[in-house]
Formats: sequence, structure tokens, C-alpha cells
Amino acid sequence: MKTTVLLADDHAVFREGLKLLLEEQADIQIVGQAADGSEVVKLAKKLNPCVVLMDIAMPGLDGIGATERIKSISPDTKVVILSMHATAEHIYRAFKAGAVGYLLKEAAGKEVLRAIQTVRTGHSYLCSSISAVMIEHYIRDREDTANDSPLRLLSPREIEVLKMLSEGVNGTEIAKTLNLSRSTVETYRYRVMQKLNLSDMAGLVKFAIKHGLTSLCRVSIRAMRCPSLT
Repeated sequence: MKTTVLLADDHAVFREGLKLLLEEQADIQIVGQAADGSEVVKLAKKLNPCVVLMDIAMPGLDGIGATERIKSISPDTKVVILSMHATAEHIYRAFKAGAVGYLLKEAAGKEVLRAIQTVRTGHSYLCSSISAVMIEHYIRDREDTANDSPLRLLSPREIEVLKMLSEGVNGTEIAKTLNLSRSTVETYRYRVMQKLNLSDMAGLVKFAIKHGLTSLCRVSIRAMRCPSLT
């Protein structure tokens, strides 16, 4: 029986490279591709793939948020995160969201295949360039000592809204992506600003970049200039 795989990455060239690699494997079948978090959630619900290879940094709903949703609607699907970030914070958030694998995008093709096989058989997988001992220690420390990161003050939905705001997504677009009303989005925005003691959008953007929720290349000039959700 073939392992069905769903690909999710907003970079078409990278996604196509993965597709070509996996199509060479007789025991793997590509069942779909997605360019953003919302699309991959819809496809996962429809296709129920064995494995999702998920980019962590997609516009709108990111890989972390998409992973949480996929695990709620298709609990048997195994999510392997693809990322350029090797920080413990990113890895912790990925596994907490329900991912069972974490690969750096620089990983060789053989390691991608090994990761798919490993998670398919019910085990977790960490890229060989990441110290498993370090990650296990970090996760244990986070659970036992309540890390001081301000992100712990926010709910998963508040983090989603924070990320999208920092990238210049307006209130209407956020509401549509997250299936919320505009007033609910405004409430989340207010809570985020209050909990993090932020007074303007510039501060919100700086916070998001500092804590790895977005990057300079994804930040819209509109996000820096517009203090409202319109």
C-alpha cells in the first residue's frame, strides 16, 4: 500500500522539487499540493493523506496553525514540518501543535524519504542536524518551569491573529481565513495588544519578528503604517 503525501509550501519551485523527488518512489503517491495554510487544511480534510510535508512559514495561516487544524480533523495524518529555522522555540511549537517530524529545508532528499518512512510507522523524526537531546531537554524545561516567553500569554488563535496582522493582512482577510467575524478579529487584536503591552502596529510587527512568528521578508509596509484592521 502506497504512502499518500500532501505537499504544502508557498514556494512553487521548492514544492515542485519535492514532488519530483517523491514521484520517483514506487511506494509514495502525491495526492495534492497547497500554497498556503488554509488550502492545505481543506485538502487534508478532503484527501485524508498519510503524511503532510508542511512549510512552517506560509502567508496567512502558517504551518503551525494548519498543523493544529489538521490534527483536529484528520488525527491519523502525520505532519512533518519543513523549515529554515533550527531554533528550539520553532521546534517546540511545531511538536506542541501536533507535528511528529521536523526537517530543515536544506536536508538531503534521502533524509526527506527517511522522515516520511519513520513517521508513517508511528515514530517521530528530527532532522539529523538537530540535537534530539537538546530538544528533549528544552521541551521538558518548558513544561516544568513555565518559560518566561511572552508567547505563553497568548492562545493559539491569538498567535494566529498576531502573525497575520504583522504581515499586513487586514481584518476582512483575517476573518475570512480564520472563519471569524470582523468584530471577533478586532477583539483578538485588542487582547493581543493588551497582553503584550503594545501600543501600535510597529511594536506588534517588531514583536512578531523577534519571536519568530514572521520575518522581515514577509512584513508588509502596510502593516507598519496602518494601525487599524481596515
